[in-house]
Amino acid sequence: MSTEPFEALREDWERALCVVAHPDDMEFGAAAAVARWTGQGKTVTYCMVTSGEAGIDAMPPEECRRVREAEQVESARVVGVEEVEFLGLPDGVLEYGVPLRRTIAEVVRRRQPEIVVTGNFRDTWGGRNLNQADHIAVGRGVLDAVRDAGNRWVFHDQLSTGLEPWGGVREVWAFGSPQAGHAVDTTDSFEAGVRSLEAHAAYIDGLGWEDFDPREFLEGMARQSGQRLGVALAAPFEVFPLGWGE
Repeated sequence: MSTEPFEALREDWERALCVVAHPDDMEFGAAAAVARWTGQGKTVTYCMVTSGEAGIDAMPPEECRRVREAEQVESARVVGVEEVEFLGLPDGVLEYGVPLRRTIAEVVRRRQPEIVVTGNFRDTWGGRNLNQADHIAVGRGVLDAVRDAGNRWVFHDQLSTGLEPWGGVREVWAFGSPQAGHAVDTTDSFEAGVRSLEAHAAYIDGLGWEDFDPREFLEGMARQSGQRLGVALAAPFEVFPLGWGE
């Protein structure tokens, strides 16, 4: 694991869109950062590509969908996010490609964010633990879709519905990436991040992780990142600038 110092994320923006594969993805890596930003008066919206309906082995998918959507809405509320959008794509079998890019580009054009947040889409989490296929597909799709959204001749049919091209995304941030070089101080918002993860009680219980402690899990990562940022607690991100020369 690298010990190089992190750079602080920019915070000269007002609107962010978070696009992840499943309910709970934000809470396992970035909810405390979101709490910091909403506390600054910024607008953050969530977009869940799936509803995580394949995520609890002992629960049928349609019941699981209702439970996980409700947990995600509550989890978002805890950190000051008022809008959570569920795209309803099938959990566990997402594929990177043009259809996924098209779907995400439409959301970007509608929401017009300055910053787009997604999860780690590298092959691993920095060791032998492989990343999950949906995470990889969505992260790659996000990175392409934000560029697609600014080109009026890509998915041009969307413009006939009243949307306009949106090239205002300045950066894409991938939380939890093993190649992170930036971070944000979450010392003051860490407790909100813990409560946000705790809101996914049914999902956590369904995982069957014996003695899993959300606070302990999040604190271990946050302290390591905080050391590299020079603060007590922090959340790491890999930054992808979208402007030429940045």
